[in-house]
Amino acid sequence: MRAKLSYALTAAVLVFYFVLVGSRGVLLIKAGTPLTVTFGVAVLILPVIGVWFLWKNTQFVRRANALADQLDAEGGLPVDELRRLPSGRVDRDSADEVFARRKAETEAAPDDWRTWFRLAIAYRDARDTPRARKAMQRAISLHQTPDGTA
Repeated sequence: MRAKLSYALTAAVLVFYFVLVGSRGVLLIKAGTPLTVTFGVAVLILPVIGVWFLWKNTQFVRRANALADQLDAEGGLPVDELRRLPSGRVDRDSADEVFARRKAETEAAPDDWRTWFRLAIAYRDARDTPRARKAMQRAISLHQTPDGTA
């Protein structure tokens, strides 16, 4: 719940910022000189890109959470079996062991979104965020295909 509240607060602050920047862009355009119009258009592009990025990220999070809910209902969420350091961080060797198992599962069933979801979790535990995101995108893609296993 705390993560959702944090995400919602961050999104609200970003939307406020986009509105503020957008209004400045409109004011520059209203000034009417070629230079201010050019800057105004350039300034308006930033909120458009930001809103697009926020929308895509929100959709990704919602879809990933839906997969987690479905996997939880099926009893297929991975169990946290990772050893932790005294600081609370995941032991790297432990994460590598779990990752090797998850990768083997995914290679054995490459068309099952569930294995890709669990692989994404293993990537995240190994602190490889870009690959975790790509694996989760693959899980979402497989889940959305009409002939998939979902």
